[in-house]
Amino acid sequence: MKKLILFLFFIIALTSKSQSQTVKLPDSIYSGKQGGLHVQGVVVDQKNGFVYFSFTDKLLKMDLKGNLIGSVTGFVGHLGDLDLTADGKIYGSLEYKNDAIGKGIKKELGVKTVNEDGFYIAIFDGSRIVRPNMNAEKEDLLRTVYIKEAVDDYNAKVKVGSKEVAHRFACSGIDGVAFAPAMGNPNNAKKFLYVAYGVYGDTARNDNDHQVILKYDIADWGKYEQKLSQDKLHHSGPQKPLEKYFVKTGNSRYGIQNMAYDPSTGNLFAAVYKGSKPQFPNYDLFVIDGKRKPSETYILSDNQKIKVKSLSLLAAGKNDVKSGIRGWSFPYGATGLLPLGDGLFYISHNSKAKDGQQQSTIYKYKWIGNERNAFELVK
Repeated sequence: MKKLILFLFFIIALTSKSQSQTVKLPDSIYSGKQGGLHVQGVVVDQKNGFVYFSFTDKLLKMDLKGNLIGSVTGFVGHLGDLDLTADGKIYGSLEYKNDAIGKGIKKELGVKTVNEDGFYIAIFDGSRIVRPNMNAEKEDLLRTVYIKEAVDDYNAKVKVGSKEVAHRFACSGIDGVAFAPAMGNPNNAKKFLYVAYGVYGDTARNDNDHQVILKYDIADWGKYEQKLSQDKLHHSGPQKPLEKYFVKTGNSRYGIQNMAYDPSTGNLFAAVYKGSKPQFPNYDLFVIDGKRKPSETYILSDNQKIKVKSLSLLAAGKNDVKSGIRGWSFPYGATGLLPLGDGLFYISHNSKAKDGQQQSTIYKYKWIGNERNAFELVK
């Protein structure tokens, strides 16, 4: 009897261990050709062995060999960066706007409708994505939550010198999303949703040299979640974020494109399209120090200095003495940046095929983080 009990304990332990193990990740995964709109973000469900690509107007679900399992199509907005919750839900930024980006997307899709501007977090149930071309509005696999704070800043008008200009903080919408602990407390098990603004790369403005990041607790977001209706955008969402943070990086073109929390370092990674203001180093990769608590500082907005909460860049990488800004020149990451643990990342290399279609291959990289190199390709 004792031997039988020990044997049963062994079987249970072995089963539990095998269930908790994640699948082996390949060194690269190819998305296939995906039409005229480029990749925006990527996330991997290591537990179940799936990879999700955002290609602006659609979400792809593939296995780790690059075989298509399913897709969600029918978006006439901008589906951006992605992240994954512990229960397997995929969160992504979703924009509807009538600026140059919005008009470009509609032109590519052959859509002429003009809606109000609206920014959302799209929440996908990955388990329900089971075949290609599932409709984003008609099938029960997607909910959305309205991000009022970003819409308010996007619609606001402010003074820059003697001119009145659109968009407070030069907000162009939202893009980067990441789940991470409270900044300054990386050992806390509770994760919050961080949502980064897009920021217009207007070199004539003096109020767009910070990244803007909103912090939300999604524990009660069930009361806000609504089905997507692109003909009539809903306004169901939190009135305010828990916190609103600013990070001085110098201006970048359309803000943080991809944001990702790396548990192995406790830091928040931010990939951008580099800016062009000559007074800044114009890096395209920044790392926010997750161990340093937010501090109070002043920034310029609407011709006034306002008090805000600021996050700190990691004291690593290239140091621009004049501006005090640190970061890296790294050509990839803005279309996909995903920590895998143990210092490993998947990073997207987007490209255009000879026939004009967009595609991406994600490659495995090792975080180096010294003065010269951010990452090293795993070979």
